[in-house]
Amino acid sequence: MKIKIISVGKLKEKYLKDGIAEYVKRLSRFGQVEQIELADEKTPDNASDKENEQILTKEGDRILAKLSSRDFVLTMAIEGKLISSEDLATTLDQAMQQSSTLVFVIGGSLGLDPRIKKRANLLISFGRITLPHQLMRLVLTEQIYRAFMIREGSPYHK
Repeated sequence: MKIKIISVGKLKEKYLKDGIAEYVKRLSRFGQVEQIELADEKTPDNASDKENEQILTKEGDRILAKLSSRDFVLTMAIEGKLISSEDLATTLDQAMQQSSTLVFVIGGSLGLDPRIKKRANLLISFGRITLPHQLMRLVLTEQIYRAFMIREGSPYHK
């Protein structure tokens, strides 16, 4: 099993890097984990709709370049299917029957290019709140680990 987490934007905060590293280490017993950080485009203050669209397109091109046609792609999107930790575990079971590579995608500050959402096998949401994409990486990584632990019947998920 291969798990890829593609994220637009660089992590700067040490506490986030440390937390993500801990969950990636824990996840390594379930398969190979690859974290891919893609450059984000600078968004000018008061950017026009056209400028925002161009930014999403550039970031979308970078994401698409990292996807294979065989990947099972789950995108984090505020309008996605609201799922629980248990739902994520079930989703991973189903996804692993279809592909040996699970790819999770977190967009930048403007969200995701519509092409990425269209390519996704599933758009998921952990709630209707907006989180900084750097913090979302930590939350997502922990939830992936939790989903694997749920699948094992581990007491980690109480």
